Amino acid sequence: MAEEHRELEERIIIKDQHTKEIDLVNRDPKHINEDVVKVDFEDVIAEPVGTYSFDGVWKTSYTTFTVSKYWCYRLLSAVLGIPLAVVWGFLFALISFCHIWAVVPCIKSYLIEIQCVSRIYSLCIHTFCDPLFEALAKICSNIRVAVRKEI
Repeated sequence: MAEEHRELEERIIIKDQHTKEIDLVNRDPKHINEDVVKVDFEDVIAEPVGTYSFDGVWKTSYTTFTVSKYWCYRLLSAVLGIPLAVVWGFLFALISFCHIWAVVPCIKSYLIEIQCVSRIYSLCIHTFCDPLFEALAKICSNIRVAVRKEI
């Protein structure tokens, strides 16, 4: 029984990320489009007091706007959603590839190489500048400043 349970856990752990269950109700769990695409009829079309259209026109306009926005989005996402998902997947794969195989190795290589230069630079500073500044400090250490107020 324990061995079957362990095998089941291993299968769950090994399960491919690409086949994970997605939430079909909450499709923006990280709220990345919270402020961007929430456009309702009232956000676009508004009639100030004194310039009202007929009630039937207003209701029909509201229904037309809402339904056309809904179906245009669904149609565009049906036609362009998968191709754009391929494009975005390719782009982010390219960015990840460049980052993993080019950017990070270049930065690590630079840090390794600059460490040698840093040691040489530090050695030069300590060899030449430290004695100079210590001598200047000893010279200036005997300087006394007195402030007097003359009336």
